[in-house]
Amino acid sequence: MPDRTTQQKQFTIIRVFDAPRETIWHAWTDPDEATRWWHPREVVTPRESVRIDLRVGGSYEYRMIAPDNSEYPTYGEYLEVVEPERLKFTWGNPGDLQAEAPVITVTLVQLADGKTEMTFLLEGIDGQPGDDNVYDGWDQAFDILVEQLA
Repeated sequence: MPDRTTQQKQFTIIRVFDAPRETIWHAWTDPDEATRWWHPREVVTPRESVRIDLRVGGSYEYRMIAPDNSEYPTYGEYLEVVEPERLKFTWGNPGDLQAEAPVITVTLVQLADGKTEMTFLLEGIDGQPGDDNVYDGWDQAFDILVEQLA
């Protein structure tokens, strides 16, 4: 089993949202909210595909559908749930060995002005702005979340 603490492949995205921490937590943990933004641009996440069992050892799943009708099922297990400040979970395909799946950690910090700073760390995959892949997909999803909050 790989030691996740020493993996070199990773990237971080930091965003400040004009919303309280509880609102951003809710966006990450409510299926009705997740369906609105858990996807990059021009991709959809049907509500009926989103399932969230928010507890350590619980799991989540959703399916993204691209304009060409290709589907991207996603599955993961929650490793840490500290409401409303931290989520840690695996992120992969259904059927993947969870011990080998990439791990996402979302940390939410309430700022003095009513905004929330989110640090998104994805371990196990390289990414960078402009990669037209995982980094850009998450970055676009966060843009969509900003629009949903407006």
